[in-house]
Amino acid sequence: MSKIVIALGGNALGNSANEQLTKAELAAQSIADLIIAGHHVVIAHGNGPQVGQIRLAFENIGGDDPEKVMPFPECTAMSQGYIGYHLQQAIDEELVARGLNDVPVVSMLTQVVVDPEDPAFENPTKPIGGYYDEETAKKIMDETGDVYKEDAGRGWRRVVPSPKPMDIYEKVSLQTLVDAGQVVIACGGGGIPVVYRGKRYEGVDAVIDKDFAASKMAALIDADIFIILTAVDHVFVNFGKENQEALVDTTVEKMKEYIKEDQFAPGSMLPKVEAAIDFAESKAGRKSIIASLEQASEAVVGKSGTIVQQ
Repeated sequence: MSKIVIALGGNALGNSANEQLTKAELAAQSIADLIIAGHHVVIAHGNGPQVGQIRLAFENIGGDDPEKVMPFPECTAMSQGYIGYHLQQAIDEELVARGLNDVPVVSMLTQVVVDPEDPAFENPTKPIGGYYDEETAKKIMDETGDVYKEDAGRGWRRVVPSPKPMDIYEKVSLQTLVDAGQVVIACGGGGIPVVYRGKRYEGVDAVIDKDFAASKMAALIDADIFIILTAVDHVFVNFGKENQEALVDTTVEKMKEYIKEDQFAPGSMLPKVEAAIDFAESKAGRKSIIASLEQASEAVVGKSGTIVQQ
């Protein structure tokens, strides 16, 4: 039996609560396939569309008053709660339908520790929330110190840093649940980013890439396999060109060479490849796979997906 961490994209969960519940049921089928096959599964998920909707809802309620807008770490916590709730329900129902009535499924709020000196804090790039005209955006910047940037002609949006994960605050609790054989849903949306200040951890306005957070979690719980589920069955080089090639079984060093050749799009496939490399090279024998949700169980046995290992 392998211990597997799955990173499930937020976009795969739809754009509304009803759509998300339906798509969570589809994701649960692939996850249940792995559990039925005897694997121990831990799940991370994205929250891109969902956390943006939460933030925008509070912006619409609060208007120009920054005191009425929910802080971003709290928005991430809210998204962890309701996405985890939907996944937890869907996975549990799928397992029961297949005769597994004694496999506990639990979702946990997860704080991910980041370095306050991470260079990302000097260059916020991750857009969140709604669009504003230039005058309103600059007024908000003057009042709050937040950073807003023009976004592809659609208006001005707030941008926040995207630091790398260093540790998981709840790692002892996480490990305890995993060791007890529970199916755990954690590190939702990359985790709630926190930094240590004084005598406590404090939430910061930032977005941690969910694939990097999931890779860190996989290493901390000593997983055997890390799977990033995305919209395609394989990673490609020369993507979209006549000489496009699907990567099936490759090495860490080869993927690093492809990165130097700019083969993977920043903000899309590149962070997935980098997260896969991080886990695969963290310990001998570890393996990362990038595959589609529908082909998850086939990917584990080498019949689909891109495998990355040392």
